[in-house]
Amino acid sequence: MKSFQVTAFHQPLTEVDRPTPELTGSQVLIRVKAAGVCHSDLHLWEGGYELGHGRKPLSLKDRGVSLPLTMGHETVGEIVAAGPDARDAKIGDIALVYPWIGCGKCDVCKAGDENMCLKPRFLGVYCDGGYADELIVPHPRYLLSLAGLDPVTAAPYACSGVTTYSALKKLDFCLDSAIVIFGAGGLGLMALSLLKAMGGKGAIMVDIDAKKREAAMAAGALGAVDGAAPDALEQLAAKAGAPIRGALDLVGNAQTAQLGFDCLTKGGKLVMVGLFGGGAPWALPLIPIKAITIQGSYVGNLRETQELLDLVRAKKIAPIPVTKLPFAKANQALNDLQAGKLVGRAVLTP
Repeated sequence: MKSFQVTAFHQPLTEVDRPTPELTGSQVLIRVKAAGVCHSDLHLWEGGYELGHGRKPLSLKDRGVSLPLTMGHETVGEIVAAGPDARDAKIGDIALVYPWIGCGKCDVCKAGDENMCLKPRFLGVYCDGGYADELIVPHPRYLLSLAGLDPVTAAPYACSGVTTYSALKKLDFCLDSAIVIFGAGGLGLMALSLLKAMGGKGAIMVDIDAKKREAAMAAGALGAVDGAAPDALEQLAAKAGAPIRGALDLVGNAQTAQLGFDCLTKGGKLVMVGLFGGGAPWALPLIPIKAITIQGSYVGNLRETQELLDLVRAKKIAPIPVTKLPFAKANQALNDLQAGKLVGRAVLTP
């Protein structure tokens, strides 16, 4: 089993060769065909999150992330072997790996919301993930058939796809009007395509990168605004043409959080997904005065991931742009993502 591991924060990934472990119980072995490179991987690679307001950064080590770690939570692979209790595993199937696995025993997990478990076993975060030629998945239920879908372009559905799908569901009360989406990278383009398929009117995209704004417009955005422009708020109001009731922040820094809050009308809702970092910028009295709802959204559950794949097939949703790179260039992919050079998603392949 060859993998590319974080062995020290802020340092290049290390190529590691080790024997493939013997499968036990319900474990399933997949041969990796594609592994998306997510912005969350940058935080794992860097070791934490900035909290702003002079606070000590949130250390991933303190959250239970230990090294060495094979990252990769957007993984597609071929099922090649199964443990004695993995009766539902279909050898030869191409499957999307659901990575947001919980303890399986608590009330949250039993309710189907493993992504909210307090003792998570997330693949590529707390357990080894898909930056490898092989991956062990603990149970066949976490393998979703990709029949009819391309493994490379489908890999991002395990994170950017289900993350934006779940977040947009939290804005379903206002999808009949224009919403604002902050961030036109892989997540933003994914959100834009899903919004149309979910019957939404559309979105005005906000990004400081002109190329990403162009990509958003090419993907059918209602408009695009430079978030750094001094009149960004006025531009949003003009392009919306009506009070803005919903905003989705896929960046998550102080500037996008403030503009997202400011652009909303009374009773509006800001759903926050991005983990760029920083501190909350809002004037507290304005939250009740505007009756604003601020809600966090963290990936999505297994049921939503299957719903997403069904929607992709039913609506024939076009994939977001991907840049294919061999696993040996995983470090380049991370550096390019960190430098903002990628449009859409980088996907590692054998």
